[in-house]
Amino acid sequence: MKVEEFEQGVVVRNLENFYPVHTFECGQCFRWNRTLDNTYIGVAYNKVLEVELKNQNLYIYNINLEEFYQRWIDYFDLKRDYKCIQQQLQTEDAIMREAISEAKGIRILNQDPWEILISFIISANKNISHIKIIIERFCQNYGDALSYKGKIYYTFPTPYQLSQLTIEEILKTKCGYRAKFIYQAIQRIYEEGFDLYDLKNLPIDKARKELLTFYGVGPKIADCILLFSLGKSEAFPVDVWVKRVMEYFYFKEPTSIKEIQKYAKERWGHLAGFAQQYLFHYARNIKKLK
Repeated sequence: MKVEEFEQGVVVRNLENFYPVHTFECGQCFRWNRTLDNTYIGVAYNKVLEVELKNQNLYIYNINLEEFYQRWIDYFDLKRDYKCIQQQLQTEDAIMREAISEAKGIRILNQDPWEILISFIISANKNISHIKIIIERFCQNYGDALSYKGKIYYTFPTPYQLSQLTIEEILKTKCGYRAKFIYQAIQRIYEEGFDLYDLKNLPIDKARKELLTFYGVGPKIADCILLFSLGKSEAFPVDVWVKRVMEYFYFKEPTSIKEIQKYAKERWGHLAGFAQQYLFHYARNIKKLK
């Protein structure tokens, strides 16, 4: 991997196992959108970025080399050897081999825990397109404006920016019953001083237990937060798609989420989160399991 700075940003040359369509459309993030030019524009960590893949060269626009090494090399998980991960997962596993072949370009983004907490509270019982609409409305109402290529984008609002909101005001984002959960999360973080970022330093079981104390956070949402923002690659979120693919290919019968997660832990260990992403994509986009 060779990194160079150019006038509009940074290019990562000869990058393997990163396809924007796989990474940004695998259910882990909600603020990246495809443009008419076949690039992706997203807002993360108070910055607008544009990403384009050309001949295995990843162009990241609107950053410089210093910013790349300070923030974005970790955000895009570019230090990790995904080829090695894929080889380990697909050994003696034909299902995983096929799932990986359909989504070799997935990388797990290292996102902001506060943003992921609120985003996945919003996500409960919603499809991805609707989740994106609500989150964007949330950011437009309460975040800071950013300009890129003549268009206005918005940062994800901080607990401080949201600290004076009432449940009725949060309801204006049309998030429904989730408004009270968002309100309670704001109070927990801002008023009570709960350190969400410190969960990175805890073992996964203790971090999960802490997340489950938030209203609106169940086992699946907790595992999404652990995997997508707290660096816990052994987390294995089980939604309807993952449950279907695990039952169809591995269990051959209806199976509890608890049993599925136990199986994932035993079979894939610290790589379970990567396995989950390949299987999620496979079930939702390739097999379209019902």
